[in-house]
Parts: sequence; structure tokens; C-alpha cells
Amino acid sequence: MRKFLVVLDDSAECLNAMRFAAMRAANTGGGVEVLAIIRPEEFNHWIGVGDLMREEAREQINTHFEEFAEWMRVQQNIEPELVIREGEPIPEIISQVTEDPEVGVLVLGAGTGSDGPGPLVSALTRMASSIPVPVTIISGDMTEERLKAVS
Repeated sequence: MRKFLVVLDDSAECLNAMRFAAMRAANTGGGVEVLAIIRPEEFNHWIGVGDLMREEAREQINTHFEEFAEWMRVQQNIEPELVIREGEPIPEIISQVTEDPEVGVLVLGAGTGSDGPGPLVSALTRMASSIPVPVTIISGDMTEERLKAVS
């Protein structure tokens, strides 16, 4: 099954990327894989404190994921898969796309503010030729109706 890979983060544009991926997967018989990345610098503390912080980060990711997953289940009849990786975002995204042969499309949400589309979109579009799957960039200010129309 072809999967749409979406990166889970705290950005507003993440919502539209999730919506698009779920709608597109539902319309094409695909699946959704949600990738959450825990940065290693968050745990450069004593071993016990670092382990506790890592576990708290995983719990927070699971809670955030479940909000999106519930919408996907109810609205799109899609059962998303959560993958949690630890490391720097760009290499971890590339590794996930490379290691999972079912990932067919990487879906990213683009910010609409004066800061530009965001660090992931900026970095990954510069290196698009080295990403082994198509990259779809969804504007953070697209309406749900427009997302439905293009998915």
C-alpha cells in the first residue's frame, strides 16, 4: 500500500498537511504514516532526567497524534500509523522515506507568515533531487473545502 508520510510538529500548517494526506489516502486507497521526531539536544541531561524527559516527549507525541488520528478515522476512514524517531529532523525524514518502501509521497505543511514556509519546507525543497519520493507542499492557509477539491 502506498503511504503518505506527514511530519507531526506543533506548527499550525501541520493540520493542513495531515488533512490533505488523509483525504488523498482515502481517495486513492492509500495509508497515512505520521512521523514525529524527538531532537537529541532535548535530553542532554543526567541519564535519569534525560530518560524521563524522553518518555514525557513520547507521551506528548502520542496525545498529539491521537487528535489527528481520531479525525482521520472518523472523517476519512483511515487508520494512521505513528513512527517516532530520535535525531535531527532532516536526516530522520530522509531515513524514514528511504527505509520504508511503502512511503510514496512526503506531505509537508508550509507556513504562511513573514518567516517563510518554515525550516523543513525550506531545507527539503533545496534538496528535493535527493529525496526518493515526490514532495507535496500544502499551504497552511488552505481552506478545508479547497483541500477536498485538490485531494
